[in-house]
Amino acid sequence: MLVLSRQRDESIMIGDDVEITIVDVRGDKVRLGITAPANIPVHRREVYESIKREGGSSYKSHARHGKSQDSPEHTDPKS
Repeated sequence: MLVLSRQRDESIMIGDDVEITIVDVRGDKVRLGITAPANIPVHRREVYESIKREGGSSYKSHARHGKSQDSPEHTDPKS
């Protein structure tokens, strides 16, 4: 595992297409902003594991349509 230190408004690049930005740090919570192509599904780990337990059909569907269950319309902005 690669461990990096970043401050607010700093980013990490994964390959050429995925950027992870530290949006906010409050206490023990870090808010991340993720920019990725539509064909790369982005999920919180617990959502990803739930999708995999269901047989992955939802994961494949989301990947095919470029949707993520963790996209802004699916995520509580207070979390």
